[in-house]
Amino acid sequence: MSIGRRGAFGAAGAFVLALLSGPPAFSQGTGPTVFAAASLKNAMDDVAAAWVRDGKAPVKVSLAASNTLAKQIEQGAPADIFFSADLDWMDYLAGKGLVRPETRVNLLANAIVLVAPKDSAVSVRAAPGFDLAAALGSGRLAMGNVDAVPAGKYGRAALEKLGAWEGVKDKVAQADSVRAALLLVSRGEAPLGIVYATDAAADPSVKVVGTFPADSHPPIIYPVAVTKDAANAEAGAFLAYRRGPAGRAAFERQGFTVLNRPASGS
Repeated sequence: MSIGRRGAFGAAGAFVLALLSGPPAFSQGTGPTVFAAASLKNAMDDVAAAWVRDGKAPVKVSLAASNTLAKQIEQGAPADIFFSADLDWMDYLAGKGLVRPETRVNLLANAIVLVAPKDSAVSVRAAPGFDLAAALGSGRLAMGNVDAVPAGKYGRAALEKLGAWEGVKDKVAQADSVRAALLLVSRGEAPLGIVYATDAAADPSVKVVGTFPADSHPPIIYPVAVTKDAANAEAGAFLAYRRGPAGRAAFERQGFTVLNRPASGS
């Protein structure tokens, strides 16, 4: 079942994330405009704040599912930097010549987990042959769109590998982003959901009830690059800042694994 056209999830992905996060997704200022995957919200808040404390102009951050952001860039949206939650959508833009290849780097790694409301009694071991349908009962499984949203694609791949997809494919509530899927579980509207480990850690209203084996899905890699039409002179500097000590610390605090580490002392 798709919920992309219903209730709070009827708006575009970026608008949904703006609602979920409180303040508008776009900040005021003359710094670079960053299009970042929804799951990066907390870390991007930290990095952007540190950047300003270092005397730089505030960055403007738009948060949504990577597929939504990539399509917006393709259609001419004024992004200086694209930070994707998977390689596919970065490859999509690269194939159209819309990012600067010399700036591209695979910066972060993540994991996907099965979450439930914090007071749930459900206990699930995500392993070959596990009966996820029984754990769901009459409820639905909250996931990002399984054909487009990176977390949804990873989740479907894991369920297929573990033999659980056929039993739950008709019970999936597909959301416009991973944070929207997380909200369904956090509010108790879905008994279980598949989200990133970092999302689960950021929401005290949910708990992890199962972790998917790393070999059950493609590696969860977050690439970042400056866009071809980047207009802000600070785009490259901000990208380098995120790869430096302040950015690395912010990402690690949120539970990400930093893949690209500067040399000691940089």
